[in-house]
Amino acid sequence: MILSIESSCDDSAIAITDIKTKRLLFHKKISQELEHSVYGGVVPELAARLHAEALPRILEECEPYFKDLKAVAVTSTPGLAVTLVEGVTMAKAIAVALDIPLIGVNHLVGHIYSLFIEKETQFPLTTLLVSGGHTQVMEVKSLEEIETVAKSMDDSFGESFDKVAKMMGLGYPGGPLIQELAKDGDRKKHNFTIPLSQSPLIAFSYSGLKNAVRLAIEKADSKADYRDIAASFEHIATAHLTQKLKKYFKNVKPESFAIVGGASANLYLRGKIEELLEPHGANLLLSELKYCSDNAAMIGRVGVEMYEKKIFTPLWELNSSPKSNL
Repeated sequence: MILSIESSCDDSAIAITDIKTKRLLFHKKISQELEHSVYGGVVPELAARLHAEALPRILEECEPYFKDLKAVAVTSTPGLAVTLVEGVTMAKAIAVALDIPLIGVNHLVGHIYSLFIEKETQFPLTTLLVSGGHTQVMEVKSLEEIETVAKSMDDSFGESFDKVAKMMGLGYPGGPLIQELAKDGDRKKHNFTIPLSQSPLIAFSYSGLKNAVRLAIEKADSKADYRDIAASFEHIATAHLTQKLKKYFKNVKPESFAIVGGASANLYLRGKIEELLEPHGANLLLSELKYCSDNAAMIGRVGVEMYEKKIFTPLWELNSSPKSNL
């Protein structure tokens, strides 16, 4: 079995995955949303302290599996530096204590493998990753062949939802709150400009849209207007993604397409991507909603793949890094 640890942001999670069957034997996650919601976003130092408290409590429940562990996998990049180190430090301690190898996992690869928890992989795959920290399109041929073909030039898709929610005083995390508010709103009420609509670049940008929404919020007559603003924002934020993907598909025909990351749970986005793929007859892959956000099960699934390929990280080389090379 492989024990996996996730602490890249504000979720403390540990999982146990069976190497041969890919079956998830144990998975527990302790969310910090309540503690961070009063600040309207994640406070890194607070998150690190909460990880230091939560991870050991979860690890105690894993003790019955220790005798069967063959490796320990941990998110080592990207993420918040002060939170990543909590998981990496624990992973090193376990590896030394049980004399088992370490596997450093890229968090973004983990999101790709969230599609395959308790399943076999299906590659090649064009993947849209949308989360609080990243918005990018990747061509995935295998674990070791992942090419990023487009990414955000500034804010991410998920980050823009969090910031709009904060401007409205809704709380954190913003994605589910904006989605709920937008359900009863008029998506055409505010004619926000689709970012980079005239640019030939296959890239994303949300800073301008975020600013336009801020101005609309300042002009709102009442909180009731927020429904229309949220609906219009969600519509344009999604249209930006689909417009750029449509341009990309003119040169690269999608056969299998996936949406992953915390913001992939947005139902409006899922629906619009389905419409976009329909003329191409492309197969759409989606993670289960419970595995869209950060979790240790996806890290364990990557860990299994890396273990089978004997891709290990020496103890002295495993360091946490806030930036990814993908």
